Amino acid sequence: MTALLLGPHLRHVSERTATIWVETERPCEVRVVNREHGVDAGARTFTAHGHHYALVEIDGLEPGARVPYEVLADGETVWPEEGDGYPPSQLRTLDPDGGLRISFGSCRRSPGTVEEFGHDALTALAQRLRGADDDAWPDLLLMVGDQVYADELSDEMRAFIRGRRAPGDPPDDEAADFEDYTHLYKLAWHDDPAVRWLLSTVPTFTIFDDHDIRDDWNTSFAWREEMWSQPWWKARITGGIGSYWIYQHLGNMSPGDRASDPLFKALRTASDESGDAGAVLDEFAEKADKEPASTRWSYAHDWGGTRLIVVDSRCSRLLTADRRGMLDDEEFQWLDDQCQGGMDHLLIASSLPYLLPMAIHHAESWNEAMAGGAWGKAAGRLGEKIRQAADLEHWAAFEKSFRAVAADVVSVARGERGPAPASISFLSGDIHYSYLARVVEPDVQSKVTQIVCSPLRNPLIGKFRMANRVACSRAAGGPFRALAKLSKVPAPPIRWRMTDGPWFDNAIATVHLSGRECDVRWDTPRDGGGLTEMGRAEITG
Repeated sequence: MTALLLGPHLRHVSERTATIWVETERPCEVRVVNREHGVDAGARTFTAHGHHYALVEIDGLEPGARVPYEVLADGETVWPEEGDGYPPSQLRTLDPDGGLRISFGSCRRSPGTVEEFGHDALTALAQRLRGADDDAWPDLLLMVGDQVYADELSDEMRAFIRGRRAPGDPPDDEAADFEDYTHLYKLAWHDDPAVRWLLSTVPTFTIFDDHDIRDDWNTSFAWREEMWSQPWWKARITGGIGSYWIYQHLGNMSPGDRASDPLFKALRTASDESGDAGAVLDEFAEKADKEPASTRWSYAHDWGGTRLIVVDSRCSRLLTADRRGMLDDEEFQWLDDQCQGGMDHLLIASSLPYLLPMAIHHAESWNEAMAGGAWGKAAGRLGEKIRQAADLEHWAAFEKSFRAVAADVVSVARGERGPAPASISFLSGDIHYSYLARVVEPDVQSKVTQIVCSPLRNPLIGKFRMANRVACSRAAGGPFRALAKLSKVPAPPIRWRMTDGPWFDNAIATVHLSGRECDVRWDTPRDGGGLTEMGRAEITG
């Protein structure tokens, strides 16, 4: 019997389609079935670096369907597993008339003890859902970064690495290659039965952040030069990007996108012809890092009156000796094209918050100017050291990109690109606390907000929590704005204010969209299991 190593994961869904992703022990035919409901779809696995994967696409479902399913490998049932105590996994399509609930968060350390990282918000969400009525379920789960920590390893991951290479071999105490990444994903998504069930039955979308590759990934041109000077970096970056494409990005695509994707076709062809497509995947991954414009990790989907735009704010950065941008030219043009009116709600998901607490925003814009030579070459070198040491690499640290996105959002919110949405919301994580910020100037038709939810399981502690709490105060922004002004950084083209939070506990947020109404709720895991409400806000009320 062929074992199911990871999955099933319910990934991209629409009103009539659903996608199931799996990793299996050996090459096989994978089928997803519920013959009572006429579901019987299959796919052959493809192989990369000795690992075997399948994407099964199911079509012809009804809108708002809730169809239990089984997974078969070469005709043998491998899911559900007997005695797991969870309800049957379901294919859950979207209902255009039923509103939309999107639960999201980021920064999840797994495994680890409660004393280290607290209770897991994903586990708590699964515990809530196993006995909940259907109208309490999220329609989608969006994970906006740091799904795995390749540079901050658990004891279980260290034990796996010790079985592969000698202690001290570079990169010391970090993932080194594709094989290491496969085990990171196994630890994150397989070993907790609650999370495994959750991912099998709630449609999930993702985008990476830095720890999926390495802390401060693509902070600056100097950072990139330093990494590529390391003899171990090629295997690390190709393993990280290649595994992300298979374990995360592949399921973000619609069936139509996958059908036209050249890499997906090349991997299946190479797997069929040579038995393993690892070399093809590595070539793609290296090019994706060295030539960011060669691939697009961002994606957008429309569901009813809502458009979700998920922006890659890591791999597509423009970082050369003379230019710096959060997005390269092609990526920004794509984002510009997606930012349109005519929707009830526009959601822009970026792993990095677009609207930070004001003190941090001004500190980052000042630091970018300093590192760019505004105070001379010596100060520029110091600015680069501060940038890397203090993680000053959010949207505010790419000031021109920040202003360009602001122009797009204001244009949509004024109704200059079609009827203005009721709400425009940025969904982000990364910073290990949660809050809501509202744009207060200029005066526009749409409610424009920044909704942050982080961490799922990795809270700030001690002096780091205290420093960020101080940074969230209104008074803290003034001195850093003065420094930015001295560096000739213009004032931001929009003004915003934090109105809810900050909250520093592990959490998951749910955005509820119904007609022209939008609200958000943050929940935190509680002792004994499940979730308890941490905060709530009306966006359009």
